Amino acid sequence: MSQDLPLLARYAESLFWMARYLERVENLARLIDVTQIFESPGREAAAWYALIRINADEDEFAKRAHAADPDTVKRFYLLERDNPSSIPASIDAARMNARTLRPLISTEMWMQLNMFHRDVAAITEDELQGDKLSRLCGMIKLGVQKHTGITEGTFFRDQGWCFYELGRLIERADQTTRLLDIRFHSLVPHGTEERRVEEMTLWAGVLRGAAGYHAFRRVAPPGFTPQDVVRFLLTDASFPRSVLLCVGQMEWLLGLLRSRYGLRGTVAALERIEEVRAAILSRPVERVIAEGLHEFLDGVQRDLILLAGEIGTAFFRDWRPLATEQQPAVAPVMTQTGMTQAGMTQAGMTQNGMTQEMRAQRPG
Repeated sequence: MSQDLPLLARYAESLFWMARYLERVENLARLIDVTQIFESPGREAAAWYALIRINADEDEFAKRAHAADPDTVKRFYLLERDNPSSIPASIDAARMNARTLRPLISTEMWMQLNMFHRDVAAITEDELQGDKLSRLCGMIKLGVQKHTGITEGTFFRDQGWCFYELGRLIERADQTTRLLDIRFHSLVPHGTEERRVEEMTLWAGVLRGAAGYHAFRRVAPPGFTPQDVVRFLLTDASFPRSVLLCVGQMEWLLGLLRSRYGLRGTVAALERIEEVRAAILSRPVERVIAEGLHEFLDGVQRDLILLAGEIGTAFFRDWRPLATEQQPAVAPVMTQTGMTQAGMTQAGMTQNGMTQEMRAQRPG
């Protein structure tokens, strides 16, 4: 029985963005939880405002005239549905894309996402304090992890699965670079041994923010340095959230789309991935840090934005990333008809000449 079924471009687009939104939700919930655990007395405001910087939300936060205090940041990400970066808004968008995908996704995927959406919509301000906040973040992380497990066990492995995974991996790699970029320069050890012990504790918080603490402890030297953490998050070939592992998996998925399904628009994206890999592996981490880690990570983030654009231009109907160069693309939310809210025009040909149905044409 052939598995080379046609895939509508609007389905590929919705899968890509649904995965990105849900990955973003899990990452943000983990960062909120870790920030509360590791905030330093007297420096709470700076710790919580770092979340705004990690998500490049400075302008949106300032536009709302919010005070940069912990409670306001919590409400900004956990309660404000009109904030496009918030957890409720991201779940809304993921569910909207899933509604477009009802002919493709399993009943279990749809039902779990609906229940998850209901639970997030019921969050109250009372849950944003103390142990209640940790339990809330645990519920949110578990909700995304349930979705991931159900998807792994029930979603058909065709082109759609490739686009779902591509969205998840791009978001994951981007979040890793942003976490590392914002945290590194405030945590480079200096001064007394007491200060170094404090900073090593905070580096453990960075690793927990990337869900990598226990994995890192398996491979790290006993007296690890910040350089070891940077190397692990950028280049470890076994850690699921390292940038190198993510780009390697994306390369495999794009190769699968080309070799198995005959989709010929993968060349630009594959070349971009090769550039990212070369940038990561061409210099030792110590040299990258000495020459400017922020500039290096900023370049990787820009490459990931361009990579998403190259995939979208090649395979989706009307790629219009709503983003600046400094901020990740905000997903075009899909309506029930599958058209973007930004433009209800009739979809035409993509730039590589494929029709909206993206049939699996073999080269030659």
